[in-house]
Order: sequence, then structure tokens, then C-alpha cells
Amino acid sequence: MTPEITFFPVGNGDMTLIRLSSGRTILIDTNIRQVCDGVRDVLKDLRERLRTDDEGRPYVDVMILSHPDQDHCRGFEAHFHIGPLTDYPTKGEPSKIVIREMWSSPLVFRRASKNHTLCDDAKAWNREAKRRVALFKEEGLGEDGDRILILGEDTGGKTDQLGEILVKTDATITRVAGHAEEKFSALLLAPMNADDEVDADKLSKNESSVIMNFSIGTGAVSDAVKFLTGGDAEVYIWEKQWKRHESKAENLTYDLLLSPHHCSWHTLSYDSWSEKKEDAKVSADARKALAQARAGAYIVASSCPILDDDNDPPCIRAKREYDSIANGVKGQFINTSTHPSEKAPEPMTFEITSGGVKAKWKSSAVPRTATASSVLASTPLSHG
Repeated sequence: MTPEITFFPVGNGDMTLIRLSSGRTILIDTNIRQVCDGVRDVLKDLRERLRTDDEGRPYVDVMILSHPDQDHCRGFEAHFHIGPLTDYPTKGEPSKIVIREMWSSPLVFRRASKNHTLCDDAKAWNREAKRRVALFKEEGLGEDGDRILILGEDTGGKTDQLGEILVKTDATITRVAGHAEEKFSALLLAPMNADDEVDADKLSKNESSVIMNFSIGTGAVSDAVKFLTGGDAEVYIWEKQWKRHESKAENLTYDLLLSPHHCSWHTLSYDSWSEKKEDAKVSADARKALAQARAGAYIVASSCPILDDDNDPPCIRAKREYDSIANGVKGQFINTSTHPSEKAPEPMTFEITSGGVKAKWKSSAVPRTATASSVLASTPLSHG
């Protein structure tokens, strides 16, 4: 089966589906809104891409929540099964989507709860994650529908006893829902533990998200495409990423980048775009972290249409930075809300080929196939 990565048009929100060569699927975030004029039925789009189990239940093999903001978990409680599979309705047509394995970060939840009240969908995710962790402590690794991996160590030793379901920062995952994947790995880059009290305060105030760099292969090539995704991680976190990985920048290289926080300027700068405009300064280190593009890379903004105005996100100035990064490697920046048109946006799918990433749609504007070259984008430090 040809591996694919699909970005769904969900406005200012994230919803990405990875399909591996084995057919197993990984869903990152969900933003399922009420269908109305101008709002795509992404639930229908998603379900059309999922397989069903022997009981006819639609499922994803893995679901990841980057962080608990509503635009990353909207629709979770309504459209995904919560609780043991023995509680799944046996009458009528199967409706809710089964999550065979959750990948969840308690540290991200802890930092988020300091800054805002969790929405009902985030609370539902957190309850289900806790149910699965409790089951692991009682019975060990569970079956499909009960599995969980914990991404990153929590504070105060809260995750010390989780053993084989704990994935530490900078560790690599090679199994999906209990199955080894020969042509897949996922490097966990964040959340990070704080180095000191000052660092802890800055991390808690910055948007803290799961950051992962996926390597996905096909045929004889084990890492044909690298996909970097980071939720809403903001400038301070990307600066830390560069400081930690500057000597091993391949940890940040990509053929596909989901621009963090829906093409927000605050991913690249501490300055307010609406207040400072062209005087706003780019963070050199944050930009370097996000500029490790391989030849022909695509940068995708999962956001509303990007206009030349004061909005943030999405921000026109951030788009210009990503355009510059993409142009430096003969790549391209694309917005989910305007693909293929603003009036009728559709899911954006990329195929994973042995030569790299390939757009799955016909368009003279998007003709390229990225190679697995190690050529990196030029990284001018500031354009402001």
C-alpha cells in the first residue's frame, strides 16, 4: 500500500492522517466542526479513509493529541469511542471511531491547565487516557482499544513507574498499536522538561505541544519522507529545539512541515505583528529550527485563508518567512483553506514515494516531487 499523509481543511485548527505502507493509520488532532456553508464535512472525509475491524467498527490505529486546545480536539467526545470496547454499542450501524492506541502527554495537559480552562473534548481525552494508564498499571499492556503511550516524562516522578508505555523526549517510536513497523519511526522532540525554575515558567506560558518528526518509508527506502509537526508550539520552544539539536540538525529536517500554530507569527517572534508590523523581529534560533527543509519540501499551513491584515493566526508575515524557507529549497508553501480553491477546499494528500514526497493532485502550480536530499534551506536570520 502506498503511504500517504492527508491534511484536512479545518480552518484554524489541525487534523492530519498518516497512512503507512502496512495500512495502519495515525491521526494527529481533530477539529470536526458543524457542517454548514463554507465548512467541509471532514468527518465524512476521515471515515472514508479508515478501515473497519471484524465487528464493522471504523478505527484509527493511533491517535495523537498535540495539546488540549479546542481547535485540536473538537469533536473528540462526539465522534470517537470512549471507554472499553465491550461498551461499544452492538445494535445499529457502527458510528463512533475506535482508537486502538492513544499517544498522550500529561505534561502538555498540566501546562495548558495553568493558562486556560480545558474544554469538554479535552477533558474527555484526559479521562480516557487516565483510564488506559490505570488499566496498564493493573494488567500490563492492553489490547486494541485500551492501549496508550505516554509522551514525555511528567513532573514529580508521576510517570516513573510507567515503564514500557513511557516515551522519553528524544526517544524514537517504531511500533504502532503494538505492531513493529519496518519503514516508520517517530522521534519525540517535545514536550521538554524544564532546565530550571525560569525555564519552567517560560515553558508553562508558551504554547506547549507535542513535537514529533516522523520518518516514513516505502519500497526499499526506510526514510523516504520526513514529516515535522508541532501543534501550537511557540517561539521559545522552537528556540530551545535549535539549541538542543543544532549539532544534530537532521533531527529537525523535513520534506513536509505543518507550520506550527496555523501559520502564527508567535512561532517565529516575540513581537506582536499587529503592533509592530515590519519592525517586528524574527527569532534567529526559532527560524533556524523551522528552516531545516530538504530539497523540494512542502510547508503546509492548516489555517483560514492568509490575508494581508492584522490577523494572527494566520499571519501574512509568517507566511512570507515560510515562503522564503520553501523557495530556498525549490519547495512550496500551501494553505489548506485555499486548496484547490477557497470556495471549495478539499483534503490535501501527499504520497510517500521512494524518491520523496509527491502531491497527489494534478496542478501546474504544484508539480514537484521532493527528493530525499540532505540539502537544507538557506536561513537568513531576519527580514524585519
